[in-house]
Amino acid sequence: MKSDLPIGIFDSGIGGLTVAREIIDLMPNEKVIYFGDTLHLPYGEKSKEKVINYCSNICDFLLNKKCKVIVAACNTASSIAIKNIKQKVGKECIIFNVIDPVIEHLKSLKIKKIGIIGTNATINSHVYEKKITEIKSEISVFSLATPLLAPMIESGFHDASIKKKIIATYLNHENLKNIETLILGCTHYPLIELEINEFYKNKIPVLSSLNSIGLYIRKKLEKNNLLNKTQNVKSHEFFVSDCTTSFQKSAKSFFNNDINLKEIHIFNEK
Repeated sequence: MKSDLPIGIFDSGIGGLTVAREIIDLMPNEKVIYFGDTLHLPYGEKSKEKVINYCSNICDFLLNKKCKVIVAACNTASSIAIKNIKQKVGKECIIFNVIDPVIEHLKSLKIKKIGIIGTNATINSHVYEKKITEIKSEISVFSLATPLLAPMIESGFHDASIKKKIIATYLNHENLKNIETLILGCTHYPLIELEINEFYKNKIPVLSSLNSIGLYIRKKLEKNNLLNKTQNVKSHEFFVSDCTTSFQKSAKSFFNNDINLKEIHIFNEK
């Protein structure tokens, strides 16, 4: 496998753009190919079988683009489909999810009570609890499904008072009382991290995959001699299954209008 091959990243929508931005900033020599499955968002409300099928189609597309790495920049996909993804394409490229970097980061922290918010699918999978207790059995994990947040963010909802009320309603939930740290278990949620920090008056540390995923991937690429060290990086490519106005606006704001966005149809529905 050549080091100058691209990194493939996918999510159900704009959330994964936060991961793409982090990877591009940290590894400027890497070419990124992004796929946002806006046609099927949010994944957190879909059945496991459908999510696995969507991920399978996307991975086929990214492999056809000669990606050396595929990053499932979606907590739902990382929770319920990553095993199937690895079985399908793990021999052809390196697979990353957005959960393991957070778990690795937690190893260095001294905390006893962790709160987690995410989609229904992510929370119901209990993947965070399982992985956290494997590394630190003394930690108590308190989870809460927050299904309204990703659609709110994806739609570009701008009414500040209503947005803050929705966030406060979730964070005031009994499940999250007395936590010491909050994990954002969805790649959309860093887009409202400011409002979350305001709710906690910056007294509760907030963690997400963005705290560690770039370094995590770079370290793995270096270990496998796959980090691209050439300077002539070709333009990044961005694809969506449904070219919505909100995605176009978000993508252009993330990348200062320097983005080539294409709609493409790749799915074999089951």
